[in-house]
Amino acid sequence: MLAESWREEKIAGKYPRSQRGRSHMSLSVEVGVYYFPNYHADPRNEGRYGKGWTEWDLVRAAAPRWPGHRQPVVPAWGYFDEADPVWMERQIDLAADHGITTFIFDWYWYNDGPFLDRALDEGFLKSANRSRLKFALMWANHNWSEMFPAGPNPIWEAELQYPGAVTAQTWDGMTRVLVERYFTQPNYLRIDGKPYFSFFELPRFVESMGGLSEASEGLALLRDRAIAAGLPGVHLNAMTSNVGGTVGSHSGGDVTNTITQLALDSVTDYCWVHQHDPDSDGFPVGSYENAMISNVAAWDGIPGRFALPFYPNVSMGWDCSPRCSPAFPYEKRGYPWTAIYGGNTPELFRQALQQQRAWAESHHAAMVTLNAWNEWTEGSYLLPDTVCGNQYLEAVRSVYASKKQHP
Repeated sequence: MLAESWREEKIAGKYPRSQRGRSHMSLSVEVGVYYFPNYHADPRNEGRYGKGWTEWDLVRAAAPRWPGHRQPVVPAWGYFDEADPVWMERQIDLAADHGITTFIFDWYWYNDGPFLDRALDEGFLKSANRSRLKFALMWANHNWSEMFPAGPNPIWEAELQYPGAVTAQTWDGMTRVLVERYFTQPNYLRIDGKPYFSFFELPRFVESMGGLSEASEGLALLRDRAIAAGLPGVHLNAMTSNVGGTVGSHSGGDVTNTITQLALDSVTDYCWVHQHDPDSDGFPVGSYENAMISNVAAWDGIPGRFALPFYPNVSMGWDCSPRCSPAFPYEKRGYPWTAIYGGNTPELFRQALQQQRAWAESHHAAMVTLNAWNEWTEGSYLLPDTVCGNQYLEAVRSVYASKKQHP
């Protein structure tokens, strides 16, 4: 009903398409926000949890786990279907109007095919206003384990549903899909002309292929197919928390050798917990401010450590309790049973963004990343809720869309 109402209002001119182009972003740096696409019906989920199940079910069912805990969080737009192009158009307009330039979709592909792909394929790519934003893919090639909701064990001990490792044959098919369906789209994010493709778990890819040499050959295949499609190659990105894991298994501890053989182009982070353990400041409530201090302090050392450009990340928050079964006490057990980041106010978030922008400008970074557009069940979302509204998005706009970049 809300989608139909918004469609009618947009047609009537209440929500006109911007006359300012893709967005009113004035900086050359890309502002990419991670998009987690589990808010539409998917055959895998329906087969396990029932007809129409989405992660909205966990958002609705969330409850306070200790005094003062703000749950459930209620989305201001309600529990909408992100695979509906009309709802995606509304998200695109909101993001573009607040200084965001790119949706980085968490992209899932296993040996038996895709997962959670309808938000991108049926929502974003069929949106009438899709040209207002770029899009890119972050291959979330981690193991997918039971967490809807999670039982008393940490996720790495839970039942494995979909292994993140793929065969060389699967990778061969994936490269064709990546190039033909996505990289050649006119609004796919490109850095120095090359389509941006990010790995969540680079070590898992290397191990899937059989080692560093085989992984290098697999990436060469992807680049060759991109070049054959008229592109200058592929910009390969990896998470800082995982590049090192590749080293120990496959290159004798030489991170430079790993990066050189795989010909990586940049590194970034998905969220702040990769640089700051939320449990380190107390449980169940940790410190957003301490997480900010830790992450900002880490940024200076990362480019030299990897000898690669680094794209700094800012996270809006952290609270995975909606993914934890209410049948068990909320105790420190490992993800998703972790402390939350307490004190993640819009003002502190804005301060983190200011530091991110200053670092990106001083280091000539082509991009920054934000966590996240809609990680509702990890407590990191920029979409409006009924308490804070658009305050976090206004922080993004105040830092990235209201000032001009100095030469």
